[in-house]
Amino acid sequence: MKINVKGSIVPSSDKWIYDWIGIEATSPKDVTDALEKSNGMPVDVEINSGGGDIFAGSEIYTALRGYVGGVNIHIVGLAASAASVIAMAGKSEMSPTAMMMVHNVSSYAEGDYHSMDKQSDVLQQANKTIAAAYVEKTNMSEKDALKMMDAETWLTAQQAVDKGLVDKVMFADVQLAAAYGNSMIPKSVIDKIRDQIKNPQAEKQADFLQTKLNLLKVKVN
Repeated sequence: MKINVKGSIVPSSDKWIYDWIGIEATSPKDVTDALEKSNGMPVDVEINSGGGDIFAGSEIYTALRGYVGGVNIHIVGLAASAASVIAMAGKSEMSPTAMMMVHNVSSYAEGDYHSMDKQSDVLQQANKTIAAAYVEKTNMSEKDALKMMDAETWLTAQQAVDKGLVDKVMFADVQLAAAYGNSMIPKSVIDKIRDQIKNPQAEKQADFLQTKLNLLKVKVN
């Protein structure tokens, strides 16, 4: 079964507003309902999202990690912020034209300096909870994960694979048919024709016709 993680990642209680306005979004309930319908069968999760609410993203990540069937992640566009966390929930592949972005958690606060200090502490702790998903997937250290987030890191598909955040680049094992085909004219035939053209009287006409016939018999795959 295919599960789309598209648009903003939003709390389930807010999803109806996005639906009413006609804005694409994904909520935890969208995913958990789809998982229930999948009834233990493998699911394919297609991601193209700039992220959103970190707690909604955490709920989706946890639901996918806890699913009893296989979970295959396909990053087809953007997996940023909370969506990059969701991308850590299973075996994954990423389109060569897609991108991943990881960054620090952000929020709004108001009040005196005590409130601001407290909010800073909360955000730093929240960063560690997000980093845990990257650490679990890649076995990188928490320090390296937090450093990557702090720099707001944008990754190509290959860079994401190199860091262990994604398992493979889509289509990487697909080669051009010409690379494996036998469409080239054999060198012996090329040489034969070249010699005949340069000196058509060197051999009998029958032999020349046989060479042309051999050329026509060459199979092109």
